[in-house]
Amino acid sequence: MPKFILATFLVLLSFGLKAQTWEVGLGAGGAGYMGDLNPSNPLKVSGPSASFFVKRNFNGYLALRANFTYGEIAAADSNSSDPQFRQRNLSFNDKLLEGALLAEFNFFKYIPSVTSNVWTPYIYIGFGAVNYNPTTVYQGQTYNLRGAETNGEATFPSMAFSIPYGVGVKYNIAGKFTLGAEIGYRNPNTDYLDDVSGYYPSKAGLTPLQQALSDRSGEKTGIYIGTPGTQRGDLSPRDTYFFTQITISYTFVTEKCYFTL
Repeated sequence: MPKFILATFLVLLSFGLKAQTWEVGLGAGGAGYMGDLNPSNPLKVSGPSASFFVKRNFNGYLALRANFTYGEIAAADSNSSDPQFRQRNLSFNDKLLEGALLAEFNFFKYIPSVTSNVWTPYIYIGFGAVNYNPTTVYQGQTYNLRGAETNGEATFPSMAFSIPYGVGVKYNIAGKFTLGAEIGYRNPNTDYLDDVSGYYPSKAGLTPLQQALSDRSGEKTGIYIGTPGTQRGDLSPRDTYFFTQITISYTFVTEKCYFTL
């Protein structure tokens, strides 16, 4: 495996020495998630997102992008069409801060102001890490859910690793400026983006506030369903989140040695 990694690096480096272009850009759009409070809608946007990226284009097809994205996701059982979800009455907000290294592939040879192709679809895949911190509003105050033991866990990490993957399209709007649109999904190794997982915990040892944050079913009806040991979440091993954005970027072409199409 180390030899394969070294060989891949040398190939990419050789491409870079032949044709070097750097690119910087910004993105803005929406963020969403799928999990215990949104199990079925993969396109539901629940908050804004913004990003900054630096990209190394090795040629007209292959690039490596360092991507930094901020996004907000949220959901509430009270907005669900499912009566069981509305009875559970859980909710959360989460601010995500992600750093990722992405390999990007253009379907058409594309270098703004150099190639004859002024647009191309593309795909990307990579590796990232996301910092997350679910909170909820209870009786008009915002509470951090990490350490609240709402599912019986003592705590959970503040960071998760993820596999980002997505699709997009880019267009050369003028000179070396590129306008793009993309959507990308992430599969982090956590089921706690929404702080909902597993079963209702035993109330023994929990503070009154922790008990209230764990079982919010009776806030309106006075009938609480959170019996210890009964299912609280969907038992899925992880949540999923996504970013959809419009991007604009500028490419610095440092060598004029391309073969245009």
